[in-house]
Amino acid sequence: MQLGVNVPNFGPGATPDRLLAWARTVEGLGYDLLLMSDHVTITPDVAEQYPAPFYDPFTTLAWLAGQTGTIKLGTAVLIAPYRHPLLVARMAANLHQLSGGRFVLGVGVGWAAQEFEALGQDFRRRGQQTDELLDTLRTVWQDTDDYGSNDIPIWVGGVTDAGLRRAIRYGAAWHPLRQTMGWMRDAVPRLRAKADELGRPDPGFVPRILLRLTDGPQPEETRHAGEGSIDQILGDLDELRLLGAETVVLDPFVGDPAETEHPEIAWQALATVKAGMEKP
Repeated sequence: MQLGVNVPNFGPGATPDRLLAWARTVEGLGYDLLLMSDHVTITPDVAEQYPAPFYDPFTTLAWLAGQTGTIKLGTAVLIAPYRHPLLVARMAANLHQLSGGRFVLGVGVGWAAQEFEALGQDFRRRGQQTDELLDTLRTVWQDTDDYGSNDIPIWVGGVTDAGLRRAIRYGAAWHPLRQTMGWMRDAVPRLRAKADELGRPDPGFVPRILLRLTDGPQPEETRHAGEGSIDQILGDLDELRLLGAETVVLDPFVGDPAETEHPEIAWQALATVKAGMEKP
C-alpha cells in the first residue's frame, strides 16, 4: 500500500517557499505521492474553509515536478466542470510528460455553489459535466497518445453512491474523503458489490483520511479515520490495507487556516506515522 499526502496549497501560510518545503519534506520522508486541491475563484463559500491565496494545482505541480525526483504528483481533486475537457486533457498529458510519468489526475464534481455561479457554470449539471470530462479524456488520450497519457491514473472523488458508480463506470479508482473507519468498512463491500452488479472490475480504492495526531487515544465512536493516537492511526492504516486500499492519502489540514503558517506540526505528524509504518 502506498502513502500520499494532501498538501495545503491555500491559506495565509501558502507561499512558494513553503510549498517547496512541503514537497521536499514529503518526498524526503519517503511518501509516495503529493496531492493538491483545486479552486479557481475564492468566493465566500470557498473562503470559509480555504482562504486565499489558493495556488492553481496544475501550475504548482508543474513547478514542483522540476524540484522533486521520484514522488508522484496529483490533484485531489480537480473540479471537473471548471475547465473545458480538452484543456484538462492537454494540461494533464503535458504535466505527465514533463514530470517523467509521475502525474495522477483526481477529479470530482465540486460543492461550492457560489464558485460555480462566478464561473458561469450550472451547479445542477456538475455530475453530467464530470462524466463529459471523463468521456473526453478517454477518447482523446486513446486516439492521440502524443504524451504517454494512456497511463495516467485517474481517481474519482466523492463519498456518494453517484461517485462510487462513476468510478466503476470509468474504471477509475474511487477516492472518498475524510470518513470514519465504520464508513470505510461498509463502503468497500458496497463498491465491490456494485462493480459485480454492473459486470465491471473492481476500480480500486484510494481513500483520503484526516491526519490529526493526538497525545492520547480518541473515542472510537466519534473519531475520523486517521485521528487519534499513533497506535489508532497505524491501526487505521493497517485495516485500510486489509480492506484493499491501493493508496491512502493523509490530509494533515484539520480545518483552521492558521495551520498553514506552522507546517512543522504537520511535518512532525507525518514523520511519526512514517516511522511507525516502517517498524518491523
